[in-house]
Amino acid sequence: MRHSIGYLLLEGGAEFGGRMSEPDLLAIKLAGGVDAPICIIPTAAAPDKNHNRAGRNGVNWFESLGAKQVFTVDVINSKSANDSALADQIRSSKLIYMLGGFTHYLGETLKESLCWSAALEAYQNGAVIAGSSAGAMVMCEYYFDPNKQRVERGLNLVPNACVLPHHNTFGKGWAGELRKMLPEVLLIGIDERTGMLSTDSFTDSRTIMDVEWEVHGGGGVTLYRSESTVSYGRGAKFSLK
Repeated sequence: MRHSIGYLLLEGGAEFGGRMSEPDLLAIKLAGGVDAPICIIPTAAAPDKNHNRAGRNGVNWFESLGAKQVFTVDVINSKSANDSALADQIRSSKLIYMLGGFTHYLGETLKESLCWSAALEAYQNGAVIAGSSAGAMVMCEYYFDPNKQRVERGLNLVPNACVLPHHNTFGKGWAGELRKMLPEVLLIGIDERTGMLSTDSFTDSRTIMDVEWEVHGGGGVTLYRSESTVSYGRGAKFSLK
């Protein structure tokens, strides 16, 4: 019997406030409701020692939305990323939320780690994996490291794609160069205070490229393909094919 794989939520940044309640409330519902265990992963905030404050902000935000079991899982380096006790906390979560911050650090810390394997296991069993800014970027096959001005391999939950976060502020400025660097790759520009949520789970016979996505929050999503640029506003639905 085929099992249902979970949901993905990609957000463009400036999370935890205002219109971000819209996609995050939907994520809580998909995770099973306010009693579902929600873990905040603050890895991307660790390089500048901001992970404790950022993690608390995440907990406070989801609690303000009515969630009753919200906690941080302090995956802050390669050692903790391979801690079996932390992996167990992630595996039993129904909503796994990766904060923004240092994209390359987040991607490299999680890649091939015990904790990321646990997240994938939860996802395979119906959990929601969400990320904002850097957290959304590493979910794709590729991400852009602005510090090194180069493209890196991500965690590949969304194949042949690359997220441009903060699209309505600085992210759209990356589009021209990334179109040259990744000419056959779908570029996904996500505005701040905006999320794109996969609207249905899927079985082993389908992929994330087959499902429909919907825009929620305060802004829009722009898809850059090799021959076209199309923008979608709040409530619009689209696929990544």
